[in-house]
Amino acid sequence: MFKKILIANRGEIALRVLRTCKEMGIKTVAIYSTADRDSLHVRFADEAVCIGPPSSSESYLNIPKIMAAVEITNADAIHPGYGFLSENADFAEVCTQYGIKFIGPTAEQIRKMGDKITAKETMIKAGVPVVPGSEGLLKDVKQGLKNAKEIGYPVIIKATAGGGGKGMRIIWKPEDFQEAWDSARKEAKASFSNDGIYMEKFVEEPRHIEIQIAGDQFGNVCHLSERDCSVQRRHQKLVEESPSPFMTKKLRKEMGEAAIKAGESIKYEGVGTVEFLVDKHRKFYFMEMNTRIQVEHTVTEEVIDHDLIKEQIKIAAGEKISGKSYIPTMWAIECRINAEDPYNDFRPAPGKIGSFHSPKGHGVRVDTHVYAGYTVPPYYDSMIAKVITRAQTREECILKMSRALDEFIIEGIKTTIPFHQKLMKDERFLSGDFNTGFMADFDIGEPEE
Repeated sequence: MFKKILIANRGEIALRVLRTCKEMGIKTVAIYSTADRDSLHVRFADEAVCIGPPSSSESYLNIPKIMAAVEITNADAIHPGYGFLSENADFAEVCTQYGIKFIGPTAEQIRKMGDKITAKETMIKAGVPVVPGSEGLLKDVKQGLKNAKEIGYPVIIKATAGGGGKGMRIIWKPEDFQEAWDSARKEAKASFSNDGIYMEKFVEEPRHIEIQIAGDQFGNVCHLSERDCSVQRRHQKLVEESPSPFMTKKLRKEMGEAAIKAGESIKYEGVGTVEFLVDKHRKFYFMEMNTRIQVEHTVTEEVIDHDLIKEQIKIAAGEKISGKSYIPTMWAIECRINAEDPYNDFRPAPGKIGSFHSPKGHGVRVDTHVYAGYTVPPYYDSMIAKVITRAQTREECILKMSRALDEFIIEGIKTTIPFHQKLMKDERFLSGDFNTGFMADFDIGEPEE
């Protein structure tokens, strides 16, 4: 087992990893930018190293600075969290070259699944259902129009190096193709330094359902059930739950087997997520694989009573997984609390937090790195907390979440708490009858005086 792990991340996930390390008797090293000097992960780590100014490129994305921190603290492993360098194959490769264990898949595995075109080709070979689309990257608009006619509108074009909804455009008719093509490539180039674009059939009224998997260094892969992440805005998740209200025993079996095939096809090592689109007829299609821990791993932890960060660390240390695939025995829901104004198109709202009161009680979990007096910096992702509730049924889970949100007090900045409060009373959400287009018709109304 590792003696000291450097956590190459910030905020809530850095604190989450740190806690598990301490429970395993492993020393921890926090890295931080000058904007994060007052963050709790810095305070609670055994050692902390400042690696630069607020800009991510000069701190959390700066591989030489992170490796220098590893060297001066004598850490023997790195946990990348999510975001930043967590799916960066070059970073995983550098760690290997320096004899430092990267807690996650190998560089080769990341490359196979990180590029969406390569991932799709890998899944086709593995016999995993994929959305009909272009063969490889589109050369130009002419080829795109030809492929779209063959596939049938609507289609969606996507950045091959994409994520977070960047470089994606839905096209409903040929006349809109040129404009969508130009804007998607421009956004992809700015976001990922790669303007490669491919096309897929746009699946209407889809659910976004993902399967958590774990694979060890001995070729064993199992699945840890599903999460429904269909409530999104701008392709970014707002609420996740497990199990999915859309799931059936047959569908769970088929999707679980497909996810295991996906992992086995690349001899996946670590904890990862295979994401699918599921249409209204319950036909499912591979979308992408995230080769890292995810924000919403918490709901899986709650329904199967299993620490996924500990699982990651044990796999990286060479331990075998149980090989057992799980079926949820409870229900869990997670609400992402962002420093955003839900009444103003979810515009980021950084600033200093005044009063702060976290909800408590049976079956209520809050993962956060903020506190009264903490200043939310404007440089990073706006998520500041996650509220997770667990209960025997979905109805009980929603009622518990509604109560927890009413108790959650964050003053001084705008947050998405009011949005979630209204969502927990929305008839469509309560019925489980929603898809990824849910937010297009959701009306939060006016803020209360």
